[in-house]
Amino acid sequence: MSLSPLIQQLINALRCLPGVGPKSAQRMAFHLLEREQDAALVLAQVLQKSIAELGRCEMCSTLSETDVCEVCDDSSRNNSLLCVVETPMDVLAVEQTGGFNGLYFVLGGHLSPLDGIGPKDIGIDKLLTRLSEQAVNELILATNPTVEGEATAHYIAEQLRDSGFKVSRIAHGVPVGGELEYVDGGTLAHAIAGRRAL
Repeated sequence: MSLSPLIQQLINALRCLPGVGPKSAQRMAFHLLEREQDAALVLAQVLQKSIAELGRCEMCSTLSETDVCEVCDDSSRNNSLLCVVETPMDVLAVEQTGGFNGLYFVLGGHLSPLDGIGPKDIGIDKLLTRLSEQAVNELILATNPTVEGEATAHYIAEQLRDSGFKVSRIAHGVPVGGELEYVDGGTLAHAIAGRRAL
């Protein structure tokens, strides 16, 4: 049995979501069409409105409904600390810890020469401009601990080597509550190399 073209189009559209394969997209499509039509309409409206009304913060490049996001507009934040992350989701992750009160800069990705993504493609030039205009004491590089994230952090650090900025990198290692026997070798090696005195 072949599906109607419209159902197949919905299934194909749902596959754009991360982690959604053909079977998951098919289940979602039929669920929305058979059991959650009202919710599907709300989802469609909110998604359309979000795409139309969300833009990028002029200062940090995170997603925002206003020209300057709430974090950048908050005068109680420490503007001498600037945390560089890859995506707006990374900002949310750091904010949820409650342990950082500085400002952010969202690159919008990481360097990936194999994919043709260079420094200009991820806003490093905009970051360097912001650093020249803002009194930043410390730049915290919080890119992901992947090969590309490490390369991006290294590239930014190299660009700022003679600038006088304090540049730091987030620590990598054993998660809180983790047991050493279950930690992969690369993570354990980073944890040992990044040890600190007590």
